[in-house]
Amino acid sequence: MSGELLVINNGSSSLKFAVFTPGAEAEPDALALRARGHFSGLGGARPHLLIRDGAGATLTDEALATDRVFDQAAALQRLLAWLEGQAGFERIAAVGHRVVHGGRDYRQPVRLDAPTLTRLEALTPLAPLHQPHSLAPARLLASLRPELPQVACFDTSFHSGQSWVAQAYALPQRLSESGIVRYGFHGLSYEYVSRRLARQLGRAETGRVVMAHLGNGASLCATRDGASIASSMGFTTLDGLPMGTRCGYLDPGVVLHLLQQEGLTPEQVARLLYHESGLLGVSGLSADMRVLLDSREDGARAAIELFVHRLVREIGALAAVLGGLDHLVFTAGIGEHAAPIRAAVAAGCAWLGLELDPAANATHSTRISTEASRVGAWIIPTDEERMIAHHTRCLCMDPD
Repeated sequence: MSGELLVINNGSSSLKFAVFTPGAEAEPDALALRARGHFSGLGGARPHLLIRDGAGATLTDEALATDRVFDQAAALQRLLAWLEGQAGFERIAAVGHRVVHGGRDYRQPVRLDAPTLTRLEALTPLAPLHQPHSLAPARLLASLRPELPQVACFDTSFHSGQSWVAQAYALPQRLSESGIVRYGFHGLSYEYVSRRLARQLGRAETGRVVMAHLGNGASLCATRDGASIASSMGFTTLDGLPMGTRCGYLDPGVVLHLLQQEGLTPEQVARLLYHESGLLGVSGLSADMRVLLDSREDGARAAIELFVHRLVREIGALAAVLGGLDHLVFTAGIGEHAAPIRAAVAAGCAWLGLELDPAANATHSTRISTEASRVGAWIIPTDEERMIAHHTRCLCMDPD
């Protein structure tokens, strides 16, 4: 099978996508990026489409017609029409989707068919804010292009091999058996970054590593030689570090207090914890770390200090699980671009033997630790879409 690979990452009001051409080698970095883009403002008054080619040049930058509701379905149809009208683009051979939750059964990427889609939709209670959006484009494509192979790649798969003790909560066994366990997320990002670290080191044995995926969503993952050992995220994407608008780890008694004493409804609590907390809630200013770093407001400083404190604490916990630390890797928006955050975290991890190179950190070099540092510190840009394209190729295009 020849052709190009389309990757779709759908959200509540946006649809991100990328197009890759497979190379001779079946490796993620052998895929050639042809185009990357996103629809924003879907379902609102000002939908917009931006597409750039593999070199970053703008191919399309346009406001979309608003004489009707321009939703994800309209965006997908517009994308297919754009792709089919591009000179030099081959036909789309297969489509890969980022799906947040694979539950306990889906531990690897999977070809999508009608029964599989139905089973994945049944996992919606585990990720009600994400799963429906993840699967909607696959369901629509199945009706628009039934002959087109589709693949689901899961954010949870990378962590599925963790030990039972890393996944378990101290709850009655019947609840654990019903699926209330620690799943971990951002797995596609961690899988890609782990592979890139191995290439940087020139060997598959990467040792004891903590990877920090720091963006609007943020988490940590401990790996040993590329295998996930523990993650800061658990049953949902609320757990662990404070994020842009999510609270991170919270005493469950706080939720009971909000329900029983403050009189909030479950819907109000969900909005508070998912959309009104984190950097935004603490700062009272913004969920954007760039804004907070540029601000002199007390709230901005408080949000940054809390974010760094929690990062350092969680890194220490994961280092304890690993029995030490060989490498600390920063990735995603904050991790790749916020030098002051990396510097503050490195200072907090000096006890582990981490010594930061200030000049390398300031210029966002790949390796930002000194030669004398006992712990290697790295900046490795993530590419979840490339990882999805790789898995899609392996399932749909490569011979058995």
